[in-house]
Amino acid sequence: MGNKDVVVKADRVRGWKKLGKFVKLAIFLLLLLLIIIYIVLKVLFNDGSFIVSLQDNKMLYSGLAMYETLNDPTPKRKLKADDVQFLDNISIKWLPDDITEYEGSHNGKNYIAYSFYMENTSSAVINYWYKIVMDDVILNADEALRIMIYMNNDKTVYAKGNSIDGEAEPGTTKFRDDEDGTIILEPRRDMQSGDRDKITVVIWIEGDDPECTNALIGGHARLHMTLTEEHTEETMKELE
Repeated sequence: MGNKDVVVKADRVRGWKKLGKFVKLAIFLLLLLLIIIYIVLKVLFNDGSFIVSLQDNKMLYSGLAMYETLNDPTPKRKLKADDVQFLDNISIKWLPDDITEYEGSHNGKNYIAYSFYMENTSSAVINYWYKIVMDDVILNADEALRIMIYMNNDKTVYAKGNSIDGEAEPGTTKFRDDEDGTIILEPRRDMQSGDRDKITVVIWIEGDDPECTNALIGGHARLHMTLTEEHTEETMKELE
C-alpha cells in the first residue's frame, strides 16, 4: 500500500507541474496578445485627432506647397492637429467668430480646429482636390458629427444625412458615402501662380442634431484629410 501511495502522489505532483506550466504558458500568451492589441489600438487611435497630408512626394516638387504658418512656409508632406481626448456636444452657435484667424491647431472646448495654407509656387495654373476620409467609427459617433471647412472666406458645413429619409441636415451639405470611406471631396480649380489658400477645418458634435442622443456616449471617430492634384475622370464628372 505504501508503494502505491508513493506512485499516486508522484503522479499527482507531475500532473500539478504540467498544469502549472500550462497555466504559465496561457498567462504569457494572454499577456502577449494584450500587448499586441494595445500596440495596434495605439497606432489606430493615437495618431492625432486630425491629419492632413499630400497624396505623394512628387507634389512637393510640382509647385503646390502645404505649410502650417506664414512664419515657416517650408513645404510639408504631413501636418497633424493637436489631439483631443474628449468632445462633448455643442452648438455651432458657440464656435468663436474669429475661428479662421489662427494658424495650426487652435482647438477650443469641445471642438477641433486646424488651419493651414496651400500655395501655388509654380508659374502654372494648378487644380487640386481635398478630401476627408472617415477611417473608423465606434458607436455611430458620426451621426451628429459636423465638419466645417473654410476655403479662404467660403464656408461649408458637412454632416451625415438624417436617419429618416437620408437627406441633408438643415444648413449642411451631406456626407458622401464612398466605399473607401470618403465623406467629403471638393475641387479647388484654377489656382493661379502665386495664389495662396487658407484652409480651416473645424470638427464638433452638434447638440441640436436629432441624432445627438445618449447612445453616442463613448463613441469615437477618426478622420484624415488628403490633398491631391489628380483625381479620376469619373469623380470629376460627379463634381461638375
